[in-house]
Amino acid sequence: MAGARSIELPAALADWLASHADQLDTTQELASEVVPRLAEAKLFAIGVPQALGGSGGDVRDAIEAIAAVAERSLTAAFVFWGHRTFIEYVLQSPNASLRERWLAPLLRGEIAGATGLSNAMKFLSGIESLQITATPEGEGWRLDGGLAWITNLRKEGFVAAAAVTSAAGAPPAVIAFRGDAQGAARSADLDLLALRGSNTAAIKLDGVRIGEADVITHDARSWLPAVRPAFLGMQCGMSIGLARAALAAAHRLCTASRSGLLARVEALQVELARAVEQLEDGVHDGRFKAAAAPMFRLRISLAEIVQQAVMLELQGSGGRAYLMNHDRNFARRWREAAFVPIVTPSLTQLQLELQKQAAAAGRA
Repeated sequence: MAGARSIELPAALADWLASHADQLDTTQELASEVVPRLAEAKLFAIGVPQALGGSGGDVRDAIEAIAAVAERSLTAAFVFWGHRTFIEYVLQSPNASLRERWLAPLLRGEIAGATGLSNAMKFLSGIESLQITATPEGEGWRLDGGLAWITNLRKEGFVAAAAVTSAAGAPPAVIAFRGDAQGAARSADLDLLALRGSNTAAIKLDGVRIGEADVITHDARSWLPAVRPAFLGMQCGMSIGLARAALAAAHRLCTASRSGLLARVEALQVELARAVEQLEDGVHDGRFKAAAAPMFRLRISLAEIVQQAVMLELQGSGGRAYLMNHDRNFARRWREAAFVPIVTPSLTQLQLELQKQAAAAGRA
């Protein structure tokens, strides 16, 4: 079932994703091709103002574009999300020089953008301390520390965002650093169960120098809640696309076999469409900036819909789904679905945050 703002991918990209989805999921062989192919299809420009070089629209269009890619390959959608989220940081940064420096190369896919703010989102919820320190040095800062998991650390070149501690008394900041900066060291790709073509690795920073032009915001505490709806909304695009694909497959299977599961499939498609509408409305009208809890619940609901969708696809297919010489899309979607609950913020972290907010409201 398509959303009201459904995005149709160029045929060449759609065909490439469909024919290489399994390879993207299980190997690193095509990792270098994902960003250039998404850029060639102009997907990074979606939701970016035309005055800044984009194709117009808003974050809802970017969510639907990520969903359209996720219908074919969650690996490519994960890369898309990381890159497009970094673009959103650049768009929402008060630092005009940062935007002038990075936006055009990012839209053209000439350098990969990576969001290292999962640590920051946990920090906001009191789950984890910041992993990178920024020490004033000369007219800039010296960065030390590291992040254990970032996607889209493209070996051909990347720029990544991270939240950092600041000088005593100052709020944490969010900065950008280049992958080829002196003192930055990317690990080998993490040995993932799936999504292996996503250029996911760890990064260590040892004395990396940055200046004012690299600062996304000096006040992470006030800036992050404002950008969080776009961060989470586009992340939900991955769940939306995967659920749509699994439900479409389940619908075909159940229709052909006249299975009694068909009513459950159609009911879940309606539930998915309703959740997508609520998500996109909330991201667009800004209500999630002041009230994060409803968005957390939608992220949890969409993840649960994904699990139900792949289970319905499995039940609709029956034993054929377990045959290696049968349609391999189900096996890939099964592995992809396992990633949805654990991508940061994970369902466990969101549920904990909701419990804390409920407890605080009870004490008020």
